[in-house]
Amino acid sequence: MTDDAAPGLPDLRASDADRERVAEVLRDALAEGRLDMTEFEERLEETYKARTYGELAPITRDLPVAGVTPPVVSLHKEPLEEGSWAGRIVGGEGSSTWAVAVLSGFQRRGRWTAPRRFNCFAFWGGGEIDLREANFAAGEIEINCVAIMGGVQITVPPGVEVVVRGIGVMGGFDQRETGVPGDPGAPRVVVGGFAFWGGVGIERKKTRAARRQEKLDRKAAKRELRSSSREDEGEAHRRMLEGHRDLLRGHGLGHGRGDGAGSGPREGRREHRYED
Repeated sequence: MTDDAAPGLPDLRASDADRERVAEVLRDALAEGRLDMTEFEERLEETYKARTYGELAPITRDLPVAGVTPPVVSLHKEPLEEGSWAGRIVGGEGSSTWAVAVLSGFQRRGRWTAPRRFNCFAFWGGGEIDLREANFAAGEIEINCVAIMGGVQITVPPGVEVVVRGIGVMGGFDQRETGVPGDPGAPRVVVGGFAFWGGVGIERKKTRAARRQEKLDRKAAKRELRSSSREDEGEAHRRMLEGHRDLLRGHGLGHGRGDGAGSGPREGRREHRYED
């Protein structure tokens, strides 16, 4: 841990989002004239090489924001509300900003950072842009698609607002997800561009992990229902047997030896045999 790190801060590993926050401070300082291009490039290189919070902290220690107030670049992991979109809007430039498929294909899926604007081109090929597990550089991402005798498939997670502005000539842009309101704080995805003898499809799907968890929950509910049903059937069977036993006891009390109805004829036959 370096002397510039905050007192008591352990030398924790920094994430891509932490490095992007420091890079954003450097970009602002360059735009304001606080750093020249050489200093900016040197510090930016140090930022992306940094592996711990202690290595990141000194990079911005002498950079105030507008006025004289020093910047606060938080290197602590702040607790986020479970299910909140705030943890997925991380800032920065995005891990990929364009893709091309000519007689081939491209994919952007899994854990990646979607930029503010993503440009893609498909000619006799296809592309896949999957935002279900992605982080977002900003609260709005614009995806510009050009599909000529090809196609692009865009997959968004539930809760994201989708706006479609693309134009199709002997082709088209999928409009099914347009108009579905987004969750509070969720990013907005704007899809534009041009399709000629091609198409841009848009669908809303949950992640594989979420679908797998739903499947497990359904199986658990079915098992619980079957177990409850078996218990109810067992209880009904037990009550039926008790009812049969009560009925048999009542039948035995009405025809037993106590009232002499069942023993008289036999005794009479024995006595008749002795008289002969």
